[in-house]
Amino acid sequence: MSLRTFKKAIGVVAVAGALGLALAGTAQAADLKLAMSSPPTSMDPHFYNLFSNINVSEHIFDSLTKMDPDSRIIPGLAESWKLVNNLTWEFKIRKGVKFHDGSELTAEDVIWSLDRPATIQNSPGKFDVYTKAIVNKKIIDKHTIQLTTNQPYPLMLNDLTSIFIVQKKATQGLSSDDFAQGKGMVGTGPFKFVSYARDDRVELVRNNDYWGAKPAWDKVTLRFIPNPATRLAALLSGDVQAIENVPTPDLPKVRQDPKLSFFSKISHRVIYLYFDAKRDKSPYVTTKEGAPLDKNPLKDARVRNAISMAINRQGIKDRLMEGLSEPTNNLVPPTLFGYNPNLKTVKYDPEAAKKLLADAGFPNGFGVTLHTPNNRYVNDEKIAQTIAQNLTRIGIATKVEGMPMATYSSKGIKHEWSFGLLGWGAQTGEVSSPLRALLACEDSKKGFGTTNWGEYCNPKMDVVLEKALSTVDDNERSKLLQEATAIAINDGGIVPIHQQVTTWATQKGIVYVPRTDERTYAHNFKPQ
Repeated sequence: MSLRTFKKAIGVVAVAGALGLALAGTAQAADLKLAMSSPPTSMDPHFYNLFSNINVSEHIFDSLTKMDPDSRIIPGLAESWKLVNNLTWEFKIRKGVKFHDGSELTAEDVIWSLDRPATIQNSPGKFDVYTKAIVNKKIIDKHTIQLTTNQPYPLMLNDLTSIFIVQKKATQGLSSDDFAQGKGMVGTGPFKFVSYARDDRVELVRNNDYWGAKPAWDKVTLRFIPNPATRLAALLSGDVQAIENVPTPDLPKVRQDPKLSFFSKISHRVIYLYFDAKRDKSPYVTTKEGAPLDKNPLKDARVRNAISMAINRQGIKDRLMEGLSEPTNNLVPPTLFGYNPNLKTVKYDPEAAKKLLADAGFPNGFGVTLHTPNNRYVNDEKIAQTIAQNLTRIGIATKVEGMPMATYSSKGIKHEWSFGLLGWGAQTGEVSSPLRALLACEDSKKGFGTTNWGEYCNPKMDVVLEKALSTVDDNERSKLLQEATAIAINDGGIVPIHQQVTTWATQKGIVYVPRTDERTYAHNFKPQ
């Protein structure tokens, strides 16, 4: 978050408003059935920093600070904040906010929620990356807390958007698995939890005591339909009233259908490739004939950059994504803080890629398996298949293995893959998010490398990043973040493919405000 944005946000007070809307003439006007493309892997809002988990949690739980549709900081459960000194932030918690069981939110619940992520066991991606900087927490009174860092930390407001506030009484002593049974599902959010059927649905009812704008819907069913064609069929048949991630082959049909409305927005999610950059021998790297390879070519930056040059990003946009992607060599879109305009999209150049491979000692190429989720991102497995074809043409014989995200992530976090496709949304609204999570050397004490599945490590980049994280001056911090990004990208730490464009479709008469962060919120669908 820039200092300029902070100065604007610091004086903002969120105003609650009632919608009280209904669809005239519709038998179930107060109910919304919404089809989402990925099911949550856990209902514990602190277990796994995964988009599909977060998206469901935000219906039930709130955070101290929030993001508006353009990823700008706005008040959440904290109605205001100030810097007491360079190291201490003070937050005023809204008075009168109630948990779903009717009890009042207090500072004790907030401190408990800030402490809890660090205690979670066996998480594939912990939320404590957003609390590591806090070295002291102090309750001033029932509705005031102070958070202290050991050095100036300009990302405090950004990081707190990712920590959900749970009720201490309801969650003490629970395991993460208990939440799937409904235990601990006591939040302050716009909807109350009713039931959860794994991989199928979550049922919610409106929280009539919500402190913010009241949802238009009495009851909401979040359906999880990973198959794009099935998801669209559910919308067309009326089984659901809204969907996310419209299948790209059907975009023209959806846009032209008078019974439907279409919404889209470029997101802050980058789709990228990661590599096993640590092991001398990598399990899924072979000769072209399939025999084990004694030397891991993916450790060589020239090989990683050759792979980048071999990818036809524009072809993926035009032929696979129906224009709904933006090829990139950055980690965030141009609208986000820290974007580096000097990192131009890598030109598709198979011949130059072959030369780089030869320079690295692999003139005849090698074999590799590209692992990918097949139910998480728009056309994820199809993108992987296209990249495999591109790489095979330069001599890297590439096989693709796709699987559900739950299976993929549980193995990826253990560094079981040699080469994979993944996506990352900069949920804090600036480039420090992917730099810390994806590219910094793994360091649990600092909260670095939480999703660094390739174990890439460049100490030079880490030094620049750490300096940026403690620099308050906007211009200087932006330069440092741009420098850190350039170091990692030019070294082939990961290979960005494109920024994903997110799409939604609804039955006519229902509108949605598209979001940069790709979130699909039932409470943001409204009858016209």
